[in-house]
Formats: sequence, C-alpha cells, structure tokens
Amino acid sequence: MWGKATSAYQIEGALTEDGKGESIWDRWSHENGGNNIRDGSNADVTCDSYHKYPEDIKLLKELGADFYRFSLSWTRIIPTGRVADGINQAGIDYYNRVIDALLAEGIKPFVTLYH
Repeated sequence: MWGKATSAYQIEGALTEDGKGESIWDRWSHENGGNNIRDGSNADVTCDSYHKYPEDIKLLKELGADFYRFSLSWTRIIPTGRVADGINQAGIDYYNRVIDALLAEGIKPFVTLYH
C-alpha cells in the first residue's frame, strides 16, 4: 500500500471558521507577539486544506495513494475542549466531507486521533 499523511494543524488553516476553538498550538504560536516560532509563522491559514480538500484529494489520487492518514483538529469538533459545552456540527460535517471524498476516489481514510 502507498499512502500519504498530514497533521490537521499543519494543513487545515481556517483558524476560527465554522466554530473552531483555540488549540494549544494556536495560542502558543500567537503568544509573545508571535515570537515563539523563529520566523513568526503560525497555522492560521497554512495551505488552506479546510477549503481546498477536494483539490488535495485529487492530488492524492494522481499520486496513486491507496490511503491517507490525517489527524482531527479536536478544537474544530469540541471547540472549548469540554463535551458538555457542545459538539460543533460544522466540524463533524467537514471531516465527513473529507472522508466521503476520499472514499469516492478509492482512497482509504486512516484517522489519527492525536498527532
């Protein structure tokens, strides 16, 4: 099998869209005036896979990927980190769209719970 892998924080972007909460990495990359990372970068936009996942999946197909391992951004699903505060349906819907698009291209999704 031939596959590819990514991390939600590194590729999704969409920092506050559709109810996403703040992750520890979001906070850390913005603290100290953004100077915690040498070049001041953060993952606010990244390669914008949140919006471009259909294009990304087509690239996976073109590369001959049999599977795709990706992580979930838990703050996209549980924005406050507390289930009692509610589940973000928009986050669930996003990951369902990604999984459905992978399956439609014959690519097996492998979900990493924490990267």
